[in-house]
Amino acid sequence: MKFTDEIGRRRTFGIISHPDAGKTTLTEKLLLFGGAIQEAGAVKSNKIKKGATSDFMEIERQRGISVATSVLAFEYKNIKINILDTPGHKDFAEDTFRTLTAVDSVIVVIDVAKGVEEQTEKLVSVCRMRNIPMIVFINKLDREGKDAFELLDEIEQKLGLTVTPLSFPIGMGYDFKGIYNIWEKNINLFSGDSRKNIEETIEISDLSSQELNATIGDTAADTLREELELVEGIYPSFEKEDYQNGNLQPVFFGSALNNFGVRELLDCFVTIAPPPRPKESDIRIVKPEEKDFTGFVFKIHANMDPKHRDRLAFIKIVSGTFERNVPYLHTRHNKKLKFSSPNAFFAEKKEIVDISYPGDIVGLHDTGNFKIGDTLTKGEVLHYKGIPSFSPEHFRYINNADPMKSKQLSKGIDQLMDEGVAQLFTLEMNGRKVIGTVGALQYEVIQYRLEHEYGAKCTYENLNVHKACWIEPTDINNEEFKEFKRVKSKFLAKDKQDQLVFFADSSFSLQMTQQKYPSIQFHFTSEF
Repeated sequence: MKFTDEIGRRRTFGIISHPDAGKTTLTEKLLLFGGAIQEAGAVKSNKIKKGATSDFMEIERQRGISVATSVLAFEYKNIKINILDTPGHKDFAEDTFRTLTAVDSVIVVIDVAKGVEEQTEKLVSVCRMRNIPMIVFINKLDREGKDAFELLDEIEQKLGLTVTPLSFPIGMGYDFKGIYNIWEKNINLFSGDSRKNIEETIEISDLSSQELNATIGDTAADTLREELELVEGIYPSFEKEDYQNGNLQPVFFGSALNNFGVRELLDCFVTIAPPPRPKESDIRIVKPEEKDFTGFVFKIHANMDPKHRDRLAFIKIVSGTFERNVPYLHTRHNKKLKFSSPNAFFAEKKEIVDISYPGDIVGLHDTGNFKIGDTLTKGEVLHYKGIPSFSPEHFRYINNADPMKSKQLSKGIDQLMDEGVAQLFTLEMNGRKVIGTVGALQYEVIQYRLEHEYGAKCTYENLNVHKACWIEPTDINNEEFKEFKRVKSKFLAKDKQDQLVFFADSSFSLQMTQQKYPSIQFHFTSEF
């Protein structure tokens, strides 16, 4: 197969939503259609003993939430699909924001009863900033929820999207009969039994036929005809180009748990979703068709296999082919590295691949060379940009609870911070270590992983900080900057990149400081 054909058959996307909308369940069902797993696991269910394949950390199974982005790949109708299942919980938003830099399109999952929730709004606004094509999947139709039109309105208003339904529900919750597939013009009837063969659809090309009444009953048939007429009247017709430019969002209805409406979503997705897209670097825009390899690290995960203490750096391939045992340039260190066992993923199962193409995600074993945002190339010196680190909102001192294990503790903290789980600051005044996170749940995850993966125990102490910002003086030697460093010495720290950070104890004192030292810039994100 030619290089350009390989690029053309790649689809790399992320699934985003508020926690509990059914992201992980949808991921599992997509894999089921791809023939990758025989029986999909539910995240919370006593009936099915098997946990979700994409949740492989112990803490995820205990809590029934995803805390790490997992990467899964499968083939469907000769299309190679790479899914990045992201954590929905807001405390892990940073991991999700970074993952969005590595996807070419997105599926947004919305709970039919809860509608658009806060985390969905945040994530969608990031996608809109980058013009990422989005498909909306409205989930849990087998439960009572909001009216379909009400939901579509809410999505348009709260998320600022322009939607067009490509499937439409017949009834809902207790009266849920099935789904009319506008995209393929057929009806899929719901039996409520997810283990039953899911391929059954009835072709109904003519809505006015009596066949429809015979299938779903008179009342439901009349309602459906009225609703579909409304849909045609209100919503724009689907144009692939508008969707790929991020200006139009198709909507599907279904129930992922009951495997319903998932095939329709997948069939449409492989037809319309964009193949790998060009990406901007600091010197030029790089196109996937270029023959020289380039790629960037968007995630690092330590201890994927507890027995081996391994670290994997996840690389999204932007252009060219990535081959095993070929030396590539690490542009930040300016040295060549080669990799004997690059991995492709299926949740926790990994296989070694000889050659990977643009759009693929490859895991490289890392001994500490990589940080998030690093670029690898065939030889050209360029850096991909746009992977931010956000200003943390929670701060705690970290103390060693077991003096015999201080070496394990510092190694553990070091590796977890490289993963981007949280940020480590060292106070200038006394060298104490402070951990800053976007969400409070992170502290539990850090404590849990330090103990279970590194054998180190830590305790926390609260630190009253309102916001941390990165400091950029216009001139290091001017008097104002020297005065700032002298007056604020108690509030200054360094991050892992040795950049200067200012801890403000309240929004008021932050404003006062900004006014008092106009020549200094205060930043709330750092480009890694």
